[in-house]
Amino acid sequence: MLYSVVKAVHLIFMVSYFAGIFYLVRLFVYYKDTDEFDDTKKHILREQYVFMARRLWNIITVPAGIIMLTSGLVMIFLNFGLMRTPWFHLKLTFLVGLLAYHIWCWKKVLQIRDLQGDTIPTANLKLRQANEIATFILFLIIFTVILKYMVIDYWWQLIVGFFVLVFLIMATVKLVNKKKSQKSPE
Repeated sequence: MLYSVVKAVHLIFMVSYFAGIFYLVRLFVYYKDTDEFDDTKKHILREQYVFMARRLWNIITVPAGIIMLTSGLVMIFLNFGLMRTPWFHLKLTFLVGLLAYHIWCWKKVLQIRDLQGDTIPTANLKLRQANEIATFILFLIIFTVILKYMVIDYWWQLIVGFFVLVFLIMATVKLVNKKKSQKSPE
């Protein structure tokens, strides 16, 4: 029963963590979108986005990530047999990717905090595409955990499916961004 309770906590805080990461990068996009605004509007919005990003990072994302990590480590401790399964090694590999993305987000939070109202040097399209990385990692982790033992036999179909998903999402982001840039200013 203890394992099930820890697993429930892990899942709840995984959802909270990913919600924080999803919205955080969206705030970077919104911040970048203010580049074309007049100075007064730009200053007010950027100040608000920095405030929101800091609060989101410090109050939701990082604490949820710590609880998610801690409960995950407790589950490994309670069921060390996980460490002998290939699917779990794959999940851990994806978690290393999530850690890299987390560090990138943390650097962006520090960057916008220190910009003093200046623009983010990253292109808008790149930020919009980076916004999808957490989605890709979440897909990989969830499919790996749900399909566990099938991952070994059907790994190449999963990889192909993943790359098709990545292509479709990135193409959609580019298409939406292109249509947005073609609209006349209101």
